[in-house]
Amino acid sequence: MLVVKNTERGSTPRIAFLALAIGALAVPAGLVAQESNGQHETTFTRDIAPILQGHCQRCHREGGVAPMPLTTYAEAQPWAAMMAYKTGLRDKAGAMPPWYVEKDIGIQDFKDDPSLNDEQVATIQRWAYAGAPEGDPRDMPPPLVFNDVNTWTAGEPDLIVKLDELEVGADAPDWWGNISSVPTGLNEDRYVTSVEIKEINDVDTKNASRATVGGRYVVHHMIWSTGVLDETGELAEGERPISWPVHEVGRNPDVFDPDGGRLLKANSSIFSNSIHLHSNGKDSKAHLEIGFRFHPKDYEPKYGSRITRLGNAVDIDIRAGEKDQELHAYTVLNAPTKIVTFEPHLHAPGSRMCLEAIWGYNVETLSCVGYDHNWVRGYVFADHAQPLLPEGTVLHITGYMDNSQDNPMVPDSRNWQGSGNRSVANMFIDLGQRVTLTEEQFMEEMTERREQLNLTKNDHVIGCPLCTVLPVPGG
Repeated sequence: MLVVKNTERGSTPRIAFLALAIGALAVPAGLVAQESNGQHETTFTRDIAPILQGHCQRCHREGGVAPMPLTTYAEAQPWAAMMAYKTGLRDKAGAMPPWYVEKDIGIQDFKDDPSLNDEQVATIQRWAYAGAPEGDPRDMPPPLVFNDVNTWTAGEPDLIVKLDELEVGADAPDWWGNISSVPTGLNEDRYVTSVEIKEINDVDTKNASRATVGGRYVVHHMIWSTGVLDETGELAEGERPISWPVHEVGRNPDVFDPDGGRLLKANSSIFSNSIHLHSNGKDSKAHLEIGFRFHPKDYEPKYGSRITRLGNAVDIDIRAGEKDQELHAYTVLNAPTKIVTFEPHLHAPGSRMCLEAIWGYNVETLSCVGYDHNWVRGYVFADHAQPLLPEGTVLHITGYMDNSQDNPMVPDSRNWQGSGNRSVANMFIDLGQRVTLTEEQFMEEMTERREQLNLTKNDHVIGCPLCTVLPVPGG
């Protein structure tokens, strides 16, 4: 068991909170007009409960990771103004649900997208501004049934590997280091369709001392790999480690391309030389559980799968007291490529990241997303929307940094900031997943895309610059 002890007792470090003057929010004239023009009154039972069930209650329920349940009118009514404010943030830090894709630029089709549409946001605002009426109890939909607080988000895994217990003191300093390797117990090679990591701990979520998702956990992140080890705990001769997506606090499950499953080898172990632990205000014991879901035994991947690290974690220069500072990074694709996920990784000053593809004279923004360091998201493009990019494409990411006093994530905006592992230092990386294609596979994928979307030469597809350039039947 790894133990991180307190080296200094005293006051808990001060955390900056965003003060919300909810009562001062102006009522949008359009919302008032809709209510006064004879439209039905917006009520909890008829209008709000279905939204909460579809988008919020997976976390906002008794024992969930969110700080308050929202399963009944009595639970939700006191939070009506806060719900209107948080959902209205859309792609900014603090937005709920925690999904930060900007709706007015780039690809909009993603898997497991929990975000609200514009009408749902407006409905919550109308309800809040009208005084949060309950409505007719007979309109209330049947309550959702949650079998277990620790239910796996993406479904029950085929293999669960439990890592060793960690112990972190209430006010212990941040700690980075190695953890003991743990055998997977797998006795045959299997290809993985998705992987999910959960932290199981003894934190009292009802009385959490720090009002962020990070205050409910002790593992900030873990960079990890699998491989077959020898009796000394080192990689066996001739073996190479297989890297997996970085685990981070608040992260959603990682789903791999259906034709690009990742290999979990027989007799392999899980190991990490970079796990970051942080205190949460109370002495805590915790362990991580890694859940693998497998393809059928006869599955063979069609494409080579890889996790990319486009960015800059070294040469970072963020000036004190300024917002809207930009960081840039580029890479050239050396083979036709399909992008499976976009995953911005920034630190406290990070507010936004955009992914751009440059091919010839074609310069196109694929996605822009806001950033919240409490909720690290991987955005999985829908199968028909995954960017299909030819060899030679330049991928460009732009990071937007806010090191001003307006950013509550920054402890002291008077400080210059550079690169580093700590949350108050900085990184600038896209940790997304890609698969590489042969030229033949690239042509096949574009043909399938044209058929799926019924494209002609007059259409345009974001992220597929050649989809409608090559001959299109019937175009």
